Amino acid sequence: MNKIVRLEPLHNNMNMPGVNFAQMSSMEDKIIAAIKTVYDPEIPVNIYDLGLIYKIDISDDNTVHIDMTLTAPACPVADILPGQVATVVRQLDEVNDVKVELVFDPPWTTERMSEEAKLLLNML
Repeated sequence: MNKIVRLEPLHNNMNMPGVNFAQMSSMEDKIIAAIKTVYDPEIPVNIYDLGLIYKIDISDDNTVHIDMTLTAPACPVADILPGQVATVVRQLDEVNDVKVELVFDPPWTTERMSEEAKLLLNML
């Protein structure tokens, strides 16, 4: 049975400074922590807290399917960010494969950002 995690706006190091995967119990927590190491180069907030990750689906064979979006469809890093997400998640020992899909429905808005992201960007 697949495990689907729908994300709404809301750290073994593996080349991810500050991330302690040994203390994390669930695969979902590890995936989210890995994703939190990816930043939009134009915004000093990780893409998870920006609300760019819409869904994480972990299949029975530990293939991870991620739906993500961009701050705008014409975002200059559209060719880079999905690959970065796939790379950091694929580094997890439990993960067999990663599929990242860009989606634009619903469109991203600042309402999807976590409170932490809004604080960092002086939006609160």
